Amino acid sequence: MSEHIGNSNYRKTKLKELILKLHEGESEESVRQELLQSLSVIPYGEVVEVEQELLEEGLPESEILKLCDAHSAVLHGNVDLSASKQIPPGHPVDVMINENKQLKEVTTQALRILSSLNNLPGEDLPETILTLRSLFNSLIDVDKHYQRKEYLIFPYLEKIGVTGPPKVMWGKHDEIRELLKGSLEILETEGISKEEIIASAELILEPALKGVNEMTVKEEEILFPMAMDALTEADWYEIHKQSLEIGFCLYDPETEWKPEWAEEEDINEAQKSGSTFQLPTGSFSAEELLSILNTLPIDMTFVDKNDKVKYFSQSPERIFQRNRAILNRDVRNCHPPASAYIVDRILDDFKSGKQSRAPFWINKGGKFIHIEYFALRNEKGEYLGTLEVSQDLTRYRELEGEQRILSYK
Repeated sequence: MSEHIGNSNYRKTKLKELILKLHEGESEESVRQELLQSLSVIPYGEVVEVEQELLEEGLPESEILKLCDAHSAVLHGNVDLSASKQIPPGHPVDVMINENKQLKEVTTQALRILSSLNNLPGEDLPETILTLRSLFNSLIDVDKHYQRKEYLIFPYLEKIGVTGPPKVMWGKHDEIRELLKGSLEILETEGISKEEIIASAELILEPALKGVNEMTVKEEEILFPMAMDALTEADWYEIHKQSLEIGFCLYDPETEWKPEWAEEEDINEAQKSGSTFQLPTGSFSAEELLSILNTLPIDMTFVDKNDKVKYFSQSPERIFQRNRAILNRDVRNCHPPASAYIVDRILDDFKSGKQSRAPFWINKGGKFIHIEYFALRNEKGEYLGTLEVSQDLTRYRELEGEQRILSYK
């Protein structure tokens, strides 16, 4: 047996045989036991090769997709990762692994709540539903994680002939997206009963959460080690530079990764290149414009016409904390579920031209905070997006008389 275990062709043939048994209806547990007895562990690269070969031999992609989770369950813990490369801090794969940690924390919380629904007092149901809506709103952010795989990593794999596994994984992404979308629709249903939530949990909510969790296993045991081997450092640097355009998922990278050979550059390339923005009443260099935006005594957040958060200022005394994980996120998912309808109302009124500004003011931690939303339109009156401006007016409300003499404070 030992001579077989060390033979790559034998391992792949055996794994292919086991996967086909799953497709023929054998139970996951019996196939898993046979895997343990015959192979013990299998290198991650061979798992990818087997899946690719099955597709090339005519096994329908839809069939592999249907039993993809069964494959993962059988292989989980039996994939040999000992030869996988080290991942530097801030590297695109390191970022995705940290995003997975956050995703698993959220799914754990949600699954814990769902498991306790049977014993939940009726009066606690509304608050529990709001909590679940908040957790599923957070999970919608996984779309950015999947998009970075689909549009940044998969194309590089396809260039070197690895086409099957990305197609199957993309199909699972779409399944998870639909389950999460369906889960939110259920949780937003007016007057939904405890019995209806429990029934929906088994059919949609729990499969959505398990789908997110199982995808993290597929990534960390198969995709990431294989991609680290297959892609060059230059490939990864291009992926890294383009990642911010799509955005991050529940995690803001703490380290800016850059290969030693790369030229000195960062996300503010325009600032360093001396680019100038020419406007009708003057011009700014990128450095000057960035300094102005971050010096103004206000917080600004820009939401584009598609309702995606595209920018936030970084003044020294921000009122509401922001991190780059909100970039390219639907603005509705950046607010508590209980106030989401207000966001919808503002956006609808701005887009229709019914309104152009919406002011609010609140007391927060002893401070008087003024918040105002402004509709942005071009010269033709077409809607471009919404600008949120927040300002601490506490000290201004306390002013009296005049100050005409220079006096620094």
